[in-house]
Amino acid sequence: MTFAHPWVLLALLALPLLALLKGKAGRRAAFLYSSVDLVRGLSGVTRSRAGAVLAALRWVALALFIIALARPQKGEGDAKVTASGVDIVVAFDLSSSMLSEDFTIAGKRVNRVEIAKRTLEEFIRKRSSDRIGLVAFAGRAYVASPLTLDHDFLQQNLERLRVGLIEDKTAIGSALTAALNRLRDVQSKSKIVILMTDGQNNAGKVPPLTAAEAAEALGVKVYTVGVGIRGEAPYPVTDVFGRRGYQMVPVDIDDDTLAKMAEKTGGKYFRADSSETLRNIYAEIDRLEKTEVEVKKYQHYKELFHWFAFGGLGLVLAEIGLANTLWRRIP
Repeated sequence: MTFAHPWVLLALLALPLLALLKGKAGRRAAFLYSSVDLVRGLSGVTRSRAGAVLAALRWVALALFIIALARPQKGEGDAKVTASGVDIVVAFDLSSSMLSEDFTIAGKRVNRVEIAKRTLEEFIRKRSSDRIGLVAFAGRAYVASPLTLDHDFLQQNLERLRVGLIEDKTAIGSALTAALNRLRDVQSKSKIVILMTDGQNNAGKVPPLTAAEAAEALGVKVYTVGVGIRGEAPYPVTDVFGRRGYQMVPVDIDDDTLAKMAEKTGGKYFRADSSETLRNIYAEIDRLEKTEVEVKKYQHYKELFHWFAFGGLGLVLAEIGLANTLWRRIP
């Protein structure tokens, strides 16, 4: 057992001195007699055993209160917290074209949003010691999750993302700018943005390459990922009778601009045209962005002060109860 404020225990040394000054427990009788001869035989009985017990209860209660103020604690073992020093913000495209179903999982068609979510979830699980944030964008960019080590919270926010939450179009420059704002003031060994999109910049006030220059100035490395097959992709449509079908639409990813953005910041551009390729891309980013893990140890303590406080309070109540019932005294 340890104490948070051990110096408070010095007050215990004063208790014997106070008890000595106050005298032995109990009180001298206060009856008045016309002659001392009437009580001469009682002169040796100046203290009562009840008074001694009541005084002892009071002193022990005071000692328990002092111990409680010193905050006794019991150590319950070490907890390790790891932090790699790598901060990552993922910019996630939610434009309507991300509904194109040009990926497959177990032979079943899935859209780009679904495959991107699944792959990102796997990546997050592997980077348990990194702070990761999330920016969602389409015609505008919004922070979906701040930088955090609470990856359960991050996964919940990722799961809530869906096409239609943000006005349509694709603001790549604004997305990167929003991600940089999350990283601008943080102190870390490495700052990274992973930007996934399936289109060209056609919205926002910040050109993509201008945002990339800002990333370079801030020391942020940008990995860009173009999501989608080459050529045409099946886009789900519903006719007037509610029947679901597909319309082939051209895949219009600005590979050149995305590659220049990555190159300018020391990152890399990837083209994900299959679910396996996308998983490999995240695996490569995971491999490239490794650093030594910082381990911090924290001691868990269980507070015990309340036991001493309750004990002292119980003794005080016992003294009051006995003094006014069983051992009641006449002043």
